[in-house]
Amino acid sequence: MEPLKTEGEELTAEEITANLAHLKENIDKACAKAGRDPKEITICAVSKLKPVEDIRAAMDAGQMLFGENYVQEIVQKYETLGTPPEWHMIGHLQRNKVKYIIDKVTLIHSVDSLSLAAQIEKEAAKHDLIMPVLLEVNIAGEESKWGFTKSETLEAAKEIGAMPHVKVAGLMTSAPYTEDAETNRVHFRNLKALYDKLADAHLPGVEPTILSMGMTGDYVVAVEEGSTMVRVGTGIFGARNYAK
Repeated sequence: MEPLKTEGEELTAEEITANLAHLKENIDKACAKAGRDPKEITICAVSKLKPVEDIRAAMDAGQMLFGENYVQEIVQKYETLGTPPEWHMIGHLQRNKVKYIIDKVTLIHSVDSLSLAAQIEKEAAKHDLIMPVLLEVNIAGEESKWGFTKSETLEAAKEIGAMPHVKVAGLMTSAPYTEDAETNRVHFRNLKALYDKLADAHLPGVEPTILSMGMTGDYVVAVEEGSTMVRVGTGIFGARNYAK
């Protein structure tokens, strides 16, 4: 069974429900192949550029976690829907925009610098909260991508973990775009090894429970290689119309 549409038109609620079922079925199969429990995998539904009606349809189908790439969209959708659902910031985050989402998201996936972490610390302190974050790792070494290098990650985790209002909850990567998901297996495997190394380091303020890797085109391979959270948008909501 293939996702019903990916051409850019809006899907019906029934199609979104069917796509979620298809996604879960594929995750179940990947877990069976890898000897994993499907309960270990969390689906973050990427709803960027999609209307609130699509999010409501996914919620009606049982999906309660959504990831957004843009601060303005998180704010608008939060103001419309509130909580539930649960919101994650998954896109590149500018320091001057942290203040707008610090009290609206439960996890920031894309911490790619010490300066961003310091800004999150500052804003979290104002709200007297501890913000869980993932360190974004540019595991494939792509010049076009944000993130810490493999060699920088443990030291960055140590420094960020020392911030009292920030907790390092794990690692995240955006693997290279590819037509063949198998080509990303090595990157997922390398990030899982780094994640295990981070867990074994037992650093203060670092409690790795989340390995966020795998998107619509490669989530099956990511799950087989140890991902605990997949970020799927097109596979649920259909392709986005960036011309809007």
